Amino acid sequence: MDNRIGEMETFLAVARGGSFAAAAKALRLTPSAVSRSIARLEARLGTVLIRRTTRALALTAEGEAYRDRVAGVLAEIDAIEASIGRAEEVPRGKLRINASVPFGTVALIPILPRFCAAYPDVTIDLALTDTLVDLVGERADIAIRIGPLRDTRLRAKKLGRSAMVLAASPAYLAQAGIPAHPGELAHHRLLTFSFRRSLDSWPFRIGGRLVQQPVEGAFLGNSGEVVRMMAVAGGGIARLGRFHAAADLAAGRLVPVLDAFNAGDSEDIHALYVGHEPPSLRVRAFLDFLEADLVLAG
Repeated sequence: MDNRIGEMETFLAVARGGSFAAAAKALRLTPSAVSRSIARLEARLGTVLIRRTTRALALTAEGEAYRDRVAGVLAEIDAIEASIGRAEEVPRGKLRINASVPFGTVALIPILPRFCAAYPDVTIDLALTDTLVDLVGERADIAIRIGPLRDTRLRAKKLGRSAMVLAASPAYLAQAGIPAHPGELAHHRLLTFSFRRSLDSWPFRIGGRLVQQPVEGAFLGNSGEVVRMMAVAGGGIARLGRFHAAADLAAGRLVPVLDAFNAGDSEDIHALYVGHEPPSLRVRAFLDFLEADLVLAG
């Protein structure tokens, strides 16, 4: 019996989990059943998709290409099956959402109960991470990202913009002093990120020119929320999205630093989704909900 869909799902589970054992646990199969399924798939395709060693598994170039294409195919199948109930025009089923930690905690979670109340047949599966992930491979229905768009396989709906601000707690500034010029940041504790960024610098407007000031963090956080909390606790100076720091700035837990040199830069916020047309009812309902209910302070 031809079980191509099952073999695709098994392959994706191995690619996501990094081992046959992890895939077996996720799919409720035995590791040997997973291994046989991958062997049949590779034999049918006539190519090696996974390099096996005694310690780890790694996708070959063919395996990575197959993963990306198959993830889109399975997402399309999910959308087709979900559309069977389209005659009732009622969004239903599981909606997988992936968002950055600051956006999720500050902007998304506070309004999600209203969406859940309006669409009781939709189950929300929310993952918050600032780490760059393969959204097609993760099979997220919607991903909300701040910054440049890099994945051309996905469609995008712009939700707004995020302006940036340098900020620190009054306690830290009382102890360390208030910097009067970006060049003085070298004498301060700077709070940065542990994940890879495109530039290890902060932009400033100095003498009418845009200048990138190199920064070396005294503290590295794995999410914007970790960095924000460290700043509020008096750990140093952080560069945050204004929407993320708005409540702390309004309450005085954080105060702007070097605002006269603010570069005025901002980043777009987009909701990304797999590019099948039309999107499922639950995806379309959530995109419309964000457009109507989302408010970004700052």
